[in-house]
Amino acid sequence: LFRSVTGGSGGGVLTSWIVGKTDRFKAAVVQKPVIDWASFVLTADNPAFFARYWFGEYPWENPEAYWRRSPLSLVGNVKTPTMVVVGDEDYRTPVSESEQYYTALQLRGVPTALVKIPGVGHSLAVRPSQNAARMNAMIEWFARYKDGAPAAPAQ
Repeated sequence: LFRSVTGGSGGGVLTSWIVGKTDRFKAAVVQKPVIDWASFVLTADNPAFFARYWFGEYPWENPEAYWRRSPLSLVGNVKTPTMVVVGDEDYRTPVSESEQYYTALQLRGVPTALVKIPGVGHSLAVRPSQNAARMNAMIEWFARYKDGAPAAPAQ
């Protein structure tokens, strides 16, 4: 049985969260995630809304509340090979969120790849070619680990 996991936006948050909680999956693709809620609130396209309605306070007022909910807090547990996908014009979940996760996984020695889809924002697929690029990258990633590529031990 090949177990893999993927999700985008809120699902990207959940995907990055679950691979920090279990190693039951052979591969993961995290799409357009929020990785650090504090940096997200301060860099996304509507910071006042997210801070006020999602958290009720700013990151400096309660940094622990933001950190507890951030998948970055779990990156030390990740062993699952994880691809990160984002549109290079995403302002809803800024590209920097994906870059943070990719870099953290690299520092941990977890097999990872960062795929930036050119010319697209949060939707990841304005044109069919953009959707094809995203899907092809995901299919290749899952096939690599389905066919038995070993996961490197996390450092």
